[in-house]
Amino acid sequence: MDLDQTDLELLHLLQEDATMSKKELGLLVHKSFSVVHERIKRLKKYGYIKDVRAILDRDKIGIGLICFSQVFLSDHSYGALEMFENSVSQFPEVMECFQMSGSYDFLLHIATNDMESYQLFLRNKLAVLPSIDRIQSFFVLSEAKSDLVYPLFGN
Repeated sequence: MDLDQTDLELLHLLQEDATMSKKELGLLVHKSFSVVHERIKRLKKYGYIKDVRAILDRDKIGIGLICFSQVFLSDHSYGALEMFENSVSQFPEVMECFQMSGSYDFLLHIATNDMESYQLFLRNKLAVLPSIDRIQSFFVLSEAKSDLVYPLFGN
């Protein structure tokens, strides 16, 4: 599916505020409600829009510790990598999991209430997984930018 300028504008607007009505979106992209409705439906069908969620204020819900952990595995077989990915995907503390090139195998974005919660997560969930060789964690001191809006470029 090729994206035109209207599709890109809709995607950008929805990234900024997914609560906007189709009528509001139509006014901003100069299209009718029905055109906007059909385009959004098509963007969902083809996977450009994966999901629509609320972004919560982590301080207000008690998430006081953000951590990035580099995970080094001792076994790099397909099965070991897949088992690790499947396991960490089940942990609610793991916000994101990336397989990386370079000296470590995975980078985990972890969110917990506090250091004690992180320690329990590390000891009881993450460190006990098979094939874990080493974990090196870095704790966020301050947050200069946190954006979930991807830049969109024309085709």
